[in-house]
Amino acid sequence: MSAPIDGPAPAGALRLSARQGRWVLFTTVLGSGMAMLDSTVVNVALPRIGADLDADLGALQWTVNAYMLTLAGLILLGGALGDRYGRRRVFLVGVVWFTLASVLCGLAWNAGVLIAARALQGVGGALLTPGSLALIQATFRPGDRARAVGAWSGLGGVAAAVGPFLGGWLVDAFGWRWVFLLNVPLAMLCVPVALRHVPESRDPAAEGRFDVAGAALAALALGGVTYAMIAAPEDGASPVVVGAAVAGVVLGVLFVRLERRLAAPMVPPAVFASRQFTAVNAVTLCVYAAFGGFFFLSVVQLQVSLGYSALAAGTALLPTTVLMLLLSARAGELGQRIGPRVPLTLGPLLCAAGMLLMVRVGPGASYLTDVLPALLVLGAGMVLLVAPLTATVLASVDVARAGLASGVNNAVARAAGLLAVAALPLLAGMGPDAYREPEVFDAAFRRSMVYCAVILVAGAVLAWLTVHRDVLEAGDHAPDAAPAGEHPCTAECRTHCGVTSPPLDPGSPGPPPERDPAPDTR
Repeated sequence: MSAPIDGPAPAGALRLSARQGRWVLFTTVLGSGMAMLDSTVVNVALPRIGADLDADLGALQWTVNAYMLTLAGLILLGGALGDRYGRRRVFLVGVVWFTLASVLCGLAWNAGVLIAARALQGVGGALLTPGSLALIQATFRPGDRARAVGAWSGLGGVAAAVGPFLGGWLVDAFGWRWVFLLNVPLAMLCVPVALRHVPESRDPAAEGRFDVAGAALAALALGGVTYAMIAAPEDGASPVVVGAAVAGVVLGVLFVRLERRLAAPMVPPAVFASRQFTAVNAVTLCVYAAFGGFFFLSVVQLQVSLGYSALAAGTALLPTTVLMLLLSARAGELGQRIGPRVPLTLGPLLCAAGMLLMVRVGPGASYLTDVLPALLVLGAGMVLLVAPLTATVLASVDVARAGLASGVNNAVARAAGLLAVAALPLLAGMGPDAYREPEVFDAAFRRSMVYCAVILVAGAVLAWLTVHRDVLEAGDHAPDAAPAGEHPCTAECRTHCGVTSPPLDPGSPGPPPERDPAPDTR
């Protein structure tokens, strides 16, 4: 039965089939979709941004990384703020913040303003991204929650899949600024619906001080290392570059020490007591570093070296996300049947093969014989590994910590992409003007694909050596996963299309473990 017209139903009581429930799903998908779109469409616009603002390669790296930096550093804090002050309130603040920052991006008159606005966008993304999922969890009745999360995940996957195509069309038809200004009409739909139909909710147990210092140290540590790697091609081992690198490392050490001392840290060290959780996050670091580097460089390569338009470059990448959209749920089921070790080993190896096939993609390359085969192999590898990766993360902790574990894994993936976007141009020998010189960029791109393949092979070896085959089974048979006698947490998000990070997933109790029948002692 639909909610009454005079106000929304209380949190925790909505049915997905109710009119109000559909409005809640609509607004949460719209809000999180803004962030998903932004993470995929901006890469397509980079060459046009560089030409219009006379920006060098370092500025384009910062255009991507300023957003990733604040998002990765603050996403866990954003979830905690929603629990304390109201999930709808913080979600709406995030949507409005993200939109205002998007307007500033669209109006940016130089690269410095654009980079600053992108950092502000990341702050908004850190508030709205976990907030959208938290609203789903808190609003729907327990019997409808899993279906609502699944619908949220699937529709968000569609947004991620459409992103590169939509971004390319906007850049070619209206200019790169509309990649950011698109968020304005989306927010104008999202905010009124949320105010009208989404009930407010809080976590009564949320108390204590926020770990603002931890979030700041994490962001500053990543920022110092990132700055050093981006500045090094132009400035070399200057005192500023070396100082930034050393400061980043020192701040990282201080972050770890602070988290160990605090009573309520942003990243509780106890979650890493599970060797399986630690190992799968190391695998995440490898694979998403390679993905972040690939999707940053490939759209530039297609436009700079092959002469593709922005729309053609965005459309060219669709096979990877379409494969994930269509097959990720089946890959998750496969991982449940055979265990995650094989998918988490073969998946990165397939992705590495796809990266090596991209070495052939240069001037004069054919889309059908050179680009498409590489993307299909890469997409098959991503399909195989992403869903089992998320399932393994959740199965490595108890149900009460599933949301935290997923948030940590998401932040690790974003930090990996951030570092890869900073490091790969340095390792491949790209100078500040490399993207303006097709031959120079093409040679460096080929080297970068080899580096990405090596990182993926390292991730595959790590997965084979550290991921337990039976981690998704009952706790008694899964060493270092769920506590003995308990069944592990399982994933609720069935559709995975994010290329910059694994999905945020609240997890749910898995099916009870099957027990051998008691022996007949008569």
